[in-house]
This record gives sequence, C-alpha cells and structure tokens, in this order.
Amino acid sequence: MDSIYHTITLRFLAEPSDVNFGGKVHGGSVMKWIDQAGYTCAANWSGQYAVTVYVGGIRFFKPISIGDLVEINAKIIYTGKTSMHISIDVFAGNPRQQQKSKTTHCVMVFAAVDDTGKPIPVPKWQPQTANEINLEQYAKKLMDLRKDIDEEMKPYL
Repeated sequence: MDSIYHTITLRFLAEPSDVNFGGKVHGGSVMKWIDQAGYTCAANWSGQYAVTVYVGGIRFFKPISIGDLVEINAKIIYTGKTSMHISIDVFAGNPRQQQKSKTTHCVMVFAAVDDTGKPIPVPKWQPQTANEINLEQYAKKLMDLRKDIDEEMKPYL
C-alpha cells in the first residue's frame, strides 16, 4: 500500500460551541476530534470501517483557545493482523500566525471490521524512515505496557 495513505491531517477553527467553563476548548471536544482523526486514518489505511479498541495516555500539554486554528495529525505507527496503532498529535495557534504549539498527544488502536462487526485483516504497514522505525518501537513498548495495565485492572473489571 502506498505510504501516503498512512497519514491524515484535519484542520479547522475551534468554535465557541467547543468552550468549557474556563473559557478554553473543552477536553471532551479535543478527544472527539482525536477519535475522528484516528478513525479517518484507520479507515483510509484499511479501506474498511474501523472501530476504536483502545485510547491510551492522552496528554494535554496546553489549552486550545476559541478561534485557534487546530491541526490534528494522525499516522499509522504499527499494524497487527486486524489492528492499526495510530499516533495522534494536536497542534493549535492563532490563525494569523504561522507558529502552532503541540497541545495534545495520544496513541489509539483501531480494528478493521466487516459488516457483521467481525475483525478483518488490514494491510501491513512497513516503516521506511528512522523516525517511523522509532515510532513502531514506541507502539510495541506501549503494547507491552498495556498488558501490564490490563493485568492490574482485572480485579476491577
């Protein structure tokens, strides 16, 4: 599969309807945008409907202001048999200025599914650059950490 299909970027202005009680963009709005970007990336890569399997370690570094230009970059960093691990970075800043700051980061896992909801195979993603190889290693480390977290959470599920 062509490497151009492993990344997507969404751009839009943060609107007044996204405001929280503190006057900044609500974290729930940012999470919705992250899910939309992740889904778009997963569906584009797999050519299938995809469902969210996991969202981990969402880090909010900086608030987003109403009226900011928001840019969400999503990219495949690892694929399993039916899963796609997607790194998502959110940037924002004044639309009259070129500089944008990273506001949020997370990694999501999506699974491609058929019309009955059964997981189906996805194309294998192969890292091409040193940065992509590092991101694939990052995804694998996170998978190992999730196993420990899952084990820790078992008594509470």
